[in-house]
Amino acid sequence: MNRVSPAAAASDASPARPGHALVTGASSGIGEAIAREYARRGVPLVLAARRMDRLEKLANELRAQVPVETIAVDLSDPAAPAALVDEIHRRGLKVRILVNNAGYGVAGRYLKNDWPTHAAFLQVMIGAVSELAWRLLPDIRESGNGRIINVSSVAGLVPGADGQTLYAPVKSYMVKLSESLQLENLDRGVNVTALCPGFTWSEFHDVTGTRGMMDRLPKWIWLRADDVARAGIDAVERGQVIVVPGWRYKLLVFVAKHLPDSWMLGLMKRNSRRYRKVD
Repeated sequence: MNRVSPAAAASDASPARPGHALVTGASSGIGEAIAREYARRGVPLVLAARRMDRLEKLANELRAQVPVETIAVDLSDPAAPAALVDEIHRRGLKVRILVNNAGYGVAGRYLKNDWPTHAAFLQVMIGAVSELAWRLLPDIRESGNGRIINVSSVAGLVPGADGQTLYAPVKSYMVKLSESLQLENLDRGVNVTALCPGFTWSEFHDVTGTRGMMDRLPKWIWLRADDVARAGIDAVERGQVIVVPGWRYKLLVFVAKHLPDSWMLGLMKRNSRRYRKVD
């Protein structure tokens, strides 16, 4: 059932103005960090996520800097992207910046989970991402300096891992979608970036049930969400289509591109058990 809430608090008494940044999955992690960074840069916000209490807590902090609207939405519902955009337009807002950040992982090998679990994951990670871009592109193009950030992952740039079977494929899709959208819309002043971080401190691994495994990884492998947010926003402003934050992950992607696929698959096989549920 569609869960877009029609009642979100207005940011203040000021009239709505164009040029908002819509951030999905804004209640925590990289999405929250991106919202904070855009607020610091003076960009009005539309924050969307399932947890309205978390959204309102963040919005109340950021309203001291910029106008903020909040909308509760469950993007695993196929009707949700259209309802979200309709609600934005009903409030008289226009989106200049789209940040497709909402996402999660499904722990375990492919057959461990039932198909509805995978279908909901694909709806959030591919269906909603694609539909929101399609529905909002007219507004983004009309602005003359529109931006789209698709929060992908370094997993989309290296061979797939054992466990969380669909995660790397959907992240790779987001990279290719970003490349095509950039080519199609650059002449309308639209920059599109696939933000591809590696392991980042957030609630992501609590949701997938792999926090214990993650805590065994070395500290140097982790990125900070605010650093990732700045890297993505800076990249889209300069028109960089793919950005990989952190020199260690840049090196990993470079190596993955130059080693034989069979070698990289072997490395992924040997290391998957360190950070994936493979049972």
